[in-house]
Amino acid sequence: MNQNIPMPTDVSIITTYRCQMRCKMCDIWRYPTDVKQEITAKELEMLPDFKFVNLTGGEPFQREDLEDIVEVMFRKAPRIVISTSGWHHDRILKLAEKYPNIGLRVSIEGLERTNDSLRGRIGGFERGYGLLKELSQMGIKDIGFGMTVSNLNHGDLIPLYELSRELKLEFATAAFHNSYYFHKEDNLISNKEAVNADFEKLINALLKENSPKSWFRAFFNMGLINYINGGRRMLPCEAGLVNFFIEPYGEVYPCNGLEDGIWKQSMGNIREAKNFEEIWYGEKARQVRERVANCPKNCWMVGTAAPVMKKYIKHPATWVAKNKLKSLMGQHICADQIPWFNVGQDPKQGDLNFHRLQPYNDGTGVKPDRKLPLVEE
Repeated sequence: MNQNIPMPTDVSIITTYRCQMRCKMCDIWRYPTDVKQEITAKELEMLPDFKFVNLTGGEPFQREDLEDIVEVMFRKAPRIVISTSGWHHDRILKLAEKYPNIGLRVSIEGLERTNDSLRGRIGGFERGYGLLKELSQMGIKDIGFGMTVSNLNHGDLIPLYELSRELKLEFATAAFHNSYYFHKEDNLISNKEAVNADFEKLINALLKENSPKSWFRAFFNMGLINYINGGRRMLPCEAGLVNFFIEPYGEVYPCNGLEDGIWKQSMGNIREAKNFEEIWYGEKARQVRERVANCPKNCWMVGTAAPVMKKYIKHPATWVAKNKLKSLMGQHICADQIPWFNVGQDPKQGDLNFHRLQPYNDGTGVKPDRKLPLVEE
């Protein structure tokens, strides 16, 4: 066991794969989990302390015991953010009343017509938008939109950002990704120039704000342009070192960007371990970290980008200082010069050369079960 490796600071807990939405860019809803087999709050007691916890799905508010999970995780971390569709209005408000310091990111993929088309449920925008306004009126501070940008909705990126500014809400972005988690292999951004142009507008708008948090979001969005263009990550991926994911049946993975046809390997299962250290310092975890170090994928998702932005803060901070100054001088920030920061990472990481690896899948994780009914509400 290599106990020189520090304990993780961030965790994303995939509470369930059950979901009532019908998103075009995500097929999680087609492969629901068995409610009787999903990890419990008691099983999560073995986890260590963290700086940040994300509760995601599927739709976390499908869990009738979500409040129990939140209670356990608030004893382990000062900040919890739940990713949700906002569909279950009353359940969300009830939880927010009990835990007013909870974070909530409502997935909204554009304005009403775009959102409801992409997320497959009429009324989704109205529910999500209305919920955020109510949460704001309740005094809940850590709330906002989460938008996955593609060639299908990039035209709504700036209007949705402006709406978030009007309501004084957080605005988180992502881009199309393929992975075992999304059950997608065909997510593709075909009109890269148009999508990147809208991201560039967002970057410039964020840098004009008076919030340092927004300036660092500009850096993150520059990373999304870089990802769309096929570039290596601006900062390394250290999934399985500073952060990890737990699947609904207890399997521990370094991230949710793994693909069956490239590589997918578990670090262990919390149901089979005596304690978390047995997983974190175990042989499987060592093997996973070796694979992460030279993984050919160039993913740029907040779950793996945010921890390294904090760890190597001087690099994002330098970029922010330089480009904030340009913004103050009235200069437009262009995305044609995207930095790459050498912090000692393997130069092969993120090179998109998938042929240099023998495809590997250890066969762990939730297995699709067609006998399980799809969730409607």
